[in-house]
Amino acid sequence: MGTCWISGDTHSDVRRLSADSFYEQKEFTVQEDNYVIICGDFGLVWDRNGESGREKHWLDWLENKKFTTLFVPGNHENYDRLDDYPEEEWHGGKVHKIRPHVIELLRGEVYEILGKKFFAFGGASSHDIQDGILDYEDAKWKEKAKKLKAQKKYMYRVKGLSWWEQELPSGEEMDNGIRNLEANDWTVDFIITHSPSTIEQTLLDETKICESDILTDYLDRIKTRTEYRWHFFGHMHLDKAINDKDICLYEQIIRII
Repeated sequence: MGTCWISGDTHSDVRRLSADSFYEQKEFTVQEDNYVIICGDFGLVWDRNGESGREKHWLDWLENKKFTTLFVPGNHENYDRLDDYPEEEWHGGKVHKIRPHVIELLRGEVYEILGKKFFAFGGASSHDIQDGILDYEDAKWKEKAKKLKAQKKYMYRVKGLSWWEQELPSGEEMDNGIRNLEANDWTVDFIITHSPSTIEQTLLDETKICESDILTDYLDRIKTRTEYRWHFFGHMHLDKAINDKDICLYEQIIRII
């Protein structure tokens, strides 16, 4: 019998999936029977110049584990590189295979894994850009960055280097999600996202810096219509259950199947 586990943002540091921390994997035998899902901000497809030596090391490390790593994208991902991977069919939905057993779940797709249905919808708004977004194609971006730092303004990112506008979904991606939910009679076992819904974000955001956006509002709407057992999401850097079915994850790894 297979197993499925889930955790929150890794930001390219996947050491929590080592056997010393995630010791349950020592009992795994068949890679295809065991899964670990990351709820966004995976971060190991990042360098604008292509797969770095560090990325290759850790992606190969994951590929050699006795489980398949699945992730929805977050807001700290290089979407330009992710979008370069060809779409493939996998377990009933479309994916990008970073490695044969390191797989990105695409927005609005429904997958059947170990006999359960998973609706995936990655992305989120960055909340560390209060000081602006510079553009890597602007020859003066480094000069502008120095000026911001001189003013002790560090909450900025650089488009094409550390920020991508695809962090929020397109209308086509949102429509794709609705079509696939309709095709499944608006019933799934799991909803897997990076972003919380607007209601969830309001409950969890103690800093009050997070604002609603097209994605958080979209998640509110689809969750109202969808019958689901659990919604798991990341982004907030908290391990906290809002109730018995809506759960924010960060560093915890929990078994869901």
